[in-house]
Amino acid sequence: MSDDNSSRIAAKLREWIATAPPGARLPSTRALVAEHSAGPVTVQKALRTLSAQGLIETRPGAGAFVRAIRVARPNEYGWQTAALGSQPRRTPQLSAALRIAPNEVIAMNSGYPDRELLPERLIRAAFGRAARGEAVVGRPPAAGLPDLQAWFATELGAATPVGVAPPATADVIVMPGSQSGLSIVFRALVGPGRPLLLESPTYWGAVLAAEQSGVQVVPVPSDMRGPDPDELARAFERTGSRAMYVQPNFANPTGAQWSSEIAAEVLAVARRFGAFLIEDDWAHDFGITAESTPLAARDDAGHVVYLRSLTKSVSPAVRIAGLIARGPARERILAAAQAESTYVSGVLQVAALDIVTQPAWRTHLRGVRHQLGARRDLLVEALRTHIPAAHLEAVPRGGLNLWTRLPEATDLTRLMADCEAAGVLVAPGTEWFPAEPTAPYLRLNYAGPNPGAFPAAAQVIGAALERNACSSR
Repeated sequence: MSDDNSSRIAAKLREWIATAPPGARLPSTRALVAEHSAGPVTVQKALRTLSAQGLIETRPGAGAFVRAIRVARPNEYGWQTAALGSQPRRTPQLSAALRIAPNEVIAMNSGYPDRELLPERLIRAAFGRAARGEAVVGRPPAAGLPDLQAWFATELGAATPVGVAPPATADVIVMPGSQSGLSIVFRALVGPGRPLLLESPTYWGAVLAAEQSGVQVVPVPSDMRGPDPDELARAFERTGSRAMYVQPNFANPTGAQWSSEIAAEVLAVARRFGAFLIEDDWAHDFGITAESTPLAARDDAGHVVYLRSLTKSVSPAVRIAGLIARGPARERILAAAQAESTYVSGVLQVAALDIVTQPAWRTHLRGVRHQLGARRDLLVEALRTHIPAAHLEAVPRGGLNLWTRLPEATDLTRLMADCEAAGVLVAPGTEWFPAEPTAPYLRLNYAGPNPGAFPAAAQVIGAALERNACSSR
């Protein structure tokens, strides 16, 4: 309620400021408290908001005053053209998956779970405890806090079959989120100008990280079963690549999960060519009717570099990931990580460890599994009812997304615009292809806010698709 009152007071004051001359003094805090029937703290928060927006300035002992409006002058950035030179590779704009929708818009584009799927009480309690500890003033080890390293190693070790050595605590490097982790690994293990194989389609952030790292992206076709091992072997042989980025469990965007047989064959190919498999286990905590079975659990020879993020399952504010690598590769990755960020915030590490070691964490994950299953099934039914022209290649057994193929003649740019105009945000499948897309797709997130609006969103998409088809005819 205090936030609502603060916003209301700030809005009223903005109206007053719009008609007041520069330098005009705002009413005192006492006067504003009386006028708006609010507390002093609420009024001060509204004034801080206006100050942050550059509308007012406060003078100690004198009060708050309307800031003089500076006349904007155009900036000249032409010099940067020569300094930057030509752009050597594609740099995509902000992904549709990262767009934040206004409250009245149905967001089917998001790459993150809704707030109600996060362990908010655990998060707040953990940060409260972390703020009272040594982490707020200390510097953690470069590779991460030993207890958090041990947790990541133990989690992967629990999936290790008999005969395979589990990872050690010393094999773990704590990263500032998986996106940073991917950039660091691509630079450390592949390097500029050298080939990196990627499943196609695959996570748009991995494509971006690869391109920004200067590596040569080589797409390898992949479907709901994963990549074809024979095709993969030909790609390794043809390109001379020594690394591939993979998502064996609940892949983004397709939701695909490799079978045990495919996983074994892909690992055998990597061993044959002396290559690394960079495994992104981002959806480890989002199994619905299946568990995540890490490829890294099968390997103790250092072929699989394993990355598990807590950002989506714990909170977007907790950008923590654990990377597990063995042998010289681990040392090279650690050196690259230190060069980029020196170390990861100790407060975030302590809070993350606190959350995932609470007994309530496992209870929370069981609840999330049931909620994701209900949301997924609701969206699947809505698509089948209202968008019969769309083809859902498979119902994923985990993850956050549905991967939907549209009719060949679909104009995705127009479809997105039509949907947004009707109050629905969607993510076009083009962003998930390292090269040209093979067909028009939508990636629809079923973990976003307001699942009760899924049928209405499907109706909007279906109507837009029908208009799109009519215009193409």
